[in-house]
Amino acid sequence: MVKDDPTAFRLDCGATWLNLLATRGRAFGARPVERIPDVRRFAEWLDACELAPARPVDAGDLERARRLRETLRPIALATVDGAPPPDDEVRALAGFLAAPEPVELAVDGRLVRAAPADGDAALARIARQAVDQLTGPERAFLKVCPEDDCRGVFADPADRRRWCPSPACASRGRVRALRARRSAEGG
Repeated sequence: MVKDDPTAFRLDCGATWLNLLATRGRAFGARPVERIPDVRRFAEWLDACELAPARPVDAGDLERARRLRETLRPIALATVDGAPPPDDEVRALAGFLAAPEPVELAVDGRLVRAAPADGDAALARIARQAVDQLTGPERAFLKVCPEDDCRGVFADPADRRRWCPSPACASRGRVRALRARRSAEGG
């Protein structure tokens, strides 16, 4: 059996902005997993998300990406909980939306959008996607993983998932539930 690589990119959360949140795994645990620890990995993540900018990213772009991620996290959690998001985080998110970027489309075997000019433009696209989902009817599809160390936010339009897409969270949750059932039966 191949063990799940904790540093592998999570690209299955339902949207690019949710996948950005997943670049820090077990965010609420004692040992969080940083999946974009350096500029090279951040560039690989952008490429995997089809957001590789025309100008290569640098350390400043990585820092801003992490800031966007940690700005979106409390806003997403508040949205799922039906609570108002923190004002400071909303203001910070607005800052990522400030730079306008024209939408340039092309056909290259399929409809494609021109690459973002730079890291800021790539982050602005992610921020806009997050705002669209957080403020529209699709916010009802957002869920939070019940694992205390994870609390990853993911989209579940079919309303069929209990845990985030990480196999580790589902496995731990199922094992805990089985132990609780066995304890209740024997005790």
